[in-house]
Amino acid sequence: MHNPFNLPAAIPFYPQFGLFSVSGGLVRQWEYNGWKAESLSWKKTCYIHAGLSGMGQITYRGRDAGAFLAQTFVNGFAKFRTGTAKHAIACDENGLIAGHGVLQKLGEEEFKLYVAGGWAPYAFSRFSGDVEQVVSDDFLFQIAGPTALAALEAATGEALRDIAFLRYRQTQVAGHRVQIMRLGMAGTLAFELHGPMEHAPAIYDAILRAGTPHGIEPLGWQTFQVNHVEGGFPQQFWTFSSSMHWDAGWRAFMGGRFPDPTMAGSIARDDTRARCRTPVEVGWEKSIRLDHDFTGRAAVEAELSDPRRTVVTLEWEAEDVIDIYASHFRQGAEYKYLEIPVSPANRGLCGHADHVMQGGEAVGVSSGTVYSYYFRKVISHATIDIAQAVIGNEVMVLWGDHGGPIKEVRARIARFPYLSEGRNQSIDLERA
Repeated sequence: MHNPFNLPAAIPFYPQFGLFSVSGGLVRQWEYNGWKAESLSWKKTCYIHAGLSGMGQITYRGRDAGAFLAQTFVNGFAKFRTGTAKHAIACDENGLIAGHGVLQKLGEEEFKLYVAGGWAPYAFSRFSGDVEQVVSDDFLFQIAGPTALAALEAATGEALRDIAFLRYRQTQVAGHRVQIMRLGMAGTLAFELHGPMEHAPAIYDAILRAGTPHGIEPLGWQTFQVNHVEGGFPQQFWTFSSSMHWDAGWRAFMGGRFPDPTMAGSIARDDTRARCRTPVEVGWEKSIRLDHDFTGRAAVEAELSDPRRTVVTLEWEAEDVIDIYASHFRQGAEYKYLEIPVSPANRGLCGHADHVMQGGEAVGVSSGTVYSYYFRKVISHATIDIAQAVIGNEVMVLWGDHGGPIKEVRARIARFPYLSEGRNQSIDLERA
């Protein structure tokens, strides 16, 4: 087995920060200045995060590249313009999400896909046409928060206000050419930077130094997922599992080269459907276009005509959360520990799913549980029956692992996304 610490890293080594996470053969910084400071960053100042670097960005080029992508993803491609990007969603034949990521159109016959998991290469292996697939392990830095623009303009030495949401162009940092794109998972103003891994540490350090007067915080892997839950961005491998894990063809294609999710939560471990989601169940139905054939279209179209569930935020009752911790100071069996700020902690692929109950009946699935220091609440995402998705409605989350002690936690349906002010797509930088 190779030593991941010997591989090129996207982040510099800072001796004052000694906690690392190793998963999927990648080394990530677990924590920098503590989860409280880090979790406040995208609301108060900004952060820089490197954890999605080296995860296999894929370029597709050739006369049939567009046809391959249209067959693979539910999105529309008829009006997809060069120089723009979109959130691309792939389903299996059952209409369950098998992969999703950011797709850029670089030219009429060239596209680039970022951090979409292992489904697209499998789909490519079954496609016959004039298209080439090139996998690269570039760096991907996310800079997000209200001072992100000021930090990046300081690092690049140029105005960046011309970059609209889901648009990208070239710039320079520390003498290196990089791509900058207006996008992020925090819900607030956010950008991504992409480029060759060999230049990553120098570029990261230059941004961190330039951003210091603007309050930039380096964001570790431990706290990264808090922004997805606050910002309303369901994420495969965290708030839900990719259905590819239970696809026989994909498993044969991968040959054990991709880890399985760790199954946990009050829902039985063999209930894989509770871990998966459809585009409708996570609120992505507006991205679907029925103007072309794609994998899973029949199932997706049927659900669009008769949707059953949608996505909400749950606010957990503080008194019940406190009792989870109190149980560890009482004799007898304690409740499953609720880790802070993310539970289960972000140590690998997550297959966590908890029952959501109303009147003794199961009405949904809770996942992606975090403690928001900014809002001083435990919150989670829930895919829930549409009839129950009324703000203020009270439900019960069954917290714990199936077969073990279960804590009934009262919760209320809340807005989705939870962090609703200063959304990236709503900010006009030319006028700000």
